[in-house]
Amino acid sequence: MLSRLARALFGHSNDRSLKKYQRRVPEINALEPQVQALTDDELKGKTVEFRQRLAEGASLDDLLIEAFAVCREASRRVLGMRHFDVQLIGGMVLHDGRIAEMRTGEGKTLVGTLAVYLNALSGKGVHVVTVNDYLAKRDAEEMSRLYGFLGLTTGVIIPNLTDDQRRAAYGADITYGTNNEFGFDYLRDNMKYSLDEMVQRAFSFAIVDEVDSILIDEARTPLIISGPADDSSDLYRHVDAVIARLVKEQDVFEKDEKLRTVTLTEKGSDRVEELLQEAGLLHEGGLYDLHNISVVHHVQQSLRARTLFTRDVDYIVRDGKVMLIDEFTGRMMDGRRYSDGLHQALEAKEGVEIQQENQTLASITFQNYFRLYPKLAGMTGTAMTEADEFAEIYNLQVVEIPTNLPVRRKDADDEVYLTAEEKYEAVAELVRKVHETGQPILVGTASIEQSEVLSHLLRQKRIPHNVLNARHHEREASIIAQAGAPGAITIATNMAGRGTDIKLGGNVEMLVAEKTAGIEDEAERATVEEQVRAQVAADHKKVHELGGLYVIGTERHESRRVDNQLRGRSGRQGDPGNSRFFLSLQDDLIRIFGSDRMGAMMQKMGLKRGEAIVHPWLNRALEKAQKKVEARNFDMRKNTLKYDDVMNAQRKEVYAQRREYMASADVSGVIADMRGKVIEELVHAHIPQNSFVEAWDIDGLASELHRILNLDMPIADWAKEDGMDEEHLIDRIEDTATKAHAARSATVGPEMMRLIEKHILLTSFDGAWKEHLHGLDQMRQGIGLRAYAQRDPLNEYKQEAFQMFTYMLEDLRIRVVQSVSHVQPVSEAPTMPPAPTGMMEEGASEEEALDTATLARWLNEVPRNAPCPCGSGQKFKHCHGRMI
Repeated sequence: MLSRLARALFGHSNDRSLKKYQRRVPEINALEPQVQALTDDELKGKTVEFRQRLAEGASLDDLLIEAFAVCREASRRVLGMRHFDVQLIGGMVLHDGRIAEMRTGEGKTLVGTLAVYLNALSGKGVHVVTVNDYLAKRDAEEMSRLYGFLGLTTGVIIPNLTDDQRRAAYGADITYGTNNEFGFDYLRDNMKYSLDEMVQRAFSFAIVDEVDSILIDEARTPLIISGPADDSSDLYRHVDAVIARLVKEQDVFEKDEKLRTVTLTEKGSDRVEELLQEAGLLHEGGLYDLHNISVVHHVQQSLRARTLFTRDVDYIVRDGKVMLIDEFTGRMMDGRRYSDGLHQALEAKEGVEIQQENQTLASITFQNYFRLYPKLAGMTGTAMTEADEFAEIYNLQVVEIPTNLPVRRKDADDEVYLTAEEKYEAVAELVRKVHETGQPILVGTASIEQSEVLSHLLRQKRIPHNVLNARHHEREASIIAQAGAPGAITIATNMAGRGTDIKLGGNVEMLVAEKTAGIEDEAERATVEEQVRAQVAADHKKVHELGGLYVIGTERHESRRVDNQLRGRSGRQGDPGNSRFFLSLQDDLIRIFGSDRMGAMMQKMGLKRGEAIVHPWLNRALEKAQKKVEARNFDMRKNTLKYDDVMNAQRKEVYAQRREYMASADVSGVIADMRGKVIEELVHAHIPQNSFVEAWDIDGLASELHRILNLDMPIADWAKEDGMDEEHLIDRIEDTATKAHAARSATVGPEMMRLIEKHILLTSFDGAWKEHLHGLDQMRQGIGLRAYAQRDPLNEYKQEAFQMFTYMLEDLRIRVVQSVSHVQPVSEAPTMPPAPTGMMEEGASEEEALDTATLARWLNEVPRNAPCPCGSGQKFKHCHGRMI
């Protein structure tokens, strides 16, 4: 009640924000006649003028009104599109580092150009993040015309680019790309061995398109760069055969669909142990004995694959590969794989080739990646339902932008049936009736399986239609282009983030491009284009009179946003439209999260087959169920982030230290410090503090010094000297080790030794960090069990992660010192290409000579396990890399 009273007195916070932005709109509009009077060259010259004013101390806010006016006029001239007043407001919201919620069809892509142009003037670079490669490439190509007209450069990051191409794209004023590409480039940059090899520059400003999809939905899964681990594909196949038999039995596992977990019961554990022994997979002891821990891991992942993951819902099988499906967009996620052996378990389940299991080399969550940007903004059609999460995780405020024209779409109440079969029959019948009128229809499904069922029903009724899902994604653009044509029926799996508007009558630009493809004669092209435009205009009028696009939903999604995105495909820019959702008591949302009373009440009402309940009360009940799921998912993401924040603090420290090493031409001082600390730790480990010589472990110390420092020292003789204590001994050992290193450096060559030291430092750092990540992953999986001992798992994780990080640094020092101490010059090299003229030492043969520059380049560029560039056929680490 108090909140309602406060809103009545002071207005809603969204209204107050809008008023602030609306005050600046007339100022931008007032400049329009003045800007329109400029020539193209004068308009382009404004960019140079703005940059000069920034250099003289002006701020971007000082330039906003003029820059927006210039950008709008440039868009009108180049793209043929003039920003509406509400789009100007959206641009200001983005510039302020907020989220602009704008309905579908309100022109978010064009809105972004205002904030992009203004912030690109600083020269620090603007990143525009999209949900897929198609949109990144399309938007970059289309909007680069505008930016190029204004004197700005545009780059795009798509898969399979070289490092040089990526570096050039990041060096542009504006860079388009997907969240995956940006994130992976960040991780790859921090695995490079030279600052010159890095492709990204310092982060400045990012605008995230479909911000809810990227920062909320995809934030569940971290970005992971992995390398091959030990091959255990045969074990996955054998275990899968066992689990396939097990899951057919009763009471052997318990599944929690809400939490997406499955565990063996006591009976199940006994039974799987019995089956494993029959299959010869348990040679001795019980399933949970320590030496069988690997088998337990395979059993658990195979059980998850068999019980929690469904073909054509969570993944599809294409060309002999298990391809994951994005649950929010329905697209295949090419190249993405489940980690920790789950993907291998799915491959074993489907009987396809099992790819080698991977081990994490570097990872980061989207939350922590996007929090690296000093300034972040986003735009989407649906963000208000997740406003709390945006504010808490990213410190982003959501501003709802009013539509340019009033929404005329009619949203009907949901129809709820007893069974899924009745629901699909009702949907097919409504499609038939609406199709007879010629009104275009968009049917949204939650999975490929549902789209195939509905498509089969429509084929039986001889109703023509198009299917858009992960199996037919190649035809996405052409299907969407025609989805608003009279009589068109489109069945689409999850319409979130499609990035292409469904326009009544058809998308004229896409249809013109399609119809004129391959026509070289200009006159013929013009004729075809004129015909297409005339036809689309006539179809638009016809569809408008019929009531616009009719949207039908076959199931409520876990998130209200996805339902709103589907509805939002209809009624764009003041167009008429209709929407209706069909549900059944067998739908996952109602079955798992809905009220138990809902089904019981409908049963008592004596519903007959084919009858449905339609009532606003049901809509409210379903919305409550969706809110419950959204709150649960938020808690899961927040909990994941809390754990990743621990790793993130360590990641920042490691990456900063690594960059410092890369920037340094000489790391010999760092290695000398490491050598001193290693010697101190060895001495203190073998010599008790303030002890007599008789208590010293002299043999153990000498053995360790030989293993790590590659030196035989007379420790026993030194210990007999008068006044010798641990501090004097440390000084003696350090002095000997320093002289030995100096002699080694003189033999190898000071310049070469500096390169080798740097290479060893970076590769050792990477190896230690990789093993540390693996250890953290293992600890994370079992840390929840600490709750049974009344301990907070997160606090336990923080403490143990800190200890593991300390151990990692100790291990790193030993690795580096040991590797440097064992460097030996290559005395016999395999057959080599001729050395460059003048670089061969006198008396050296072509086979033995290798100039410093070439070897230095190899040390920086050639992975340790790659073939040696000399052509010997050996791995680099066993050939010219063996000196390290």
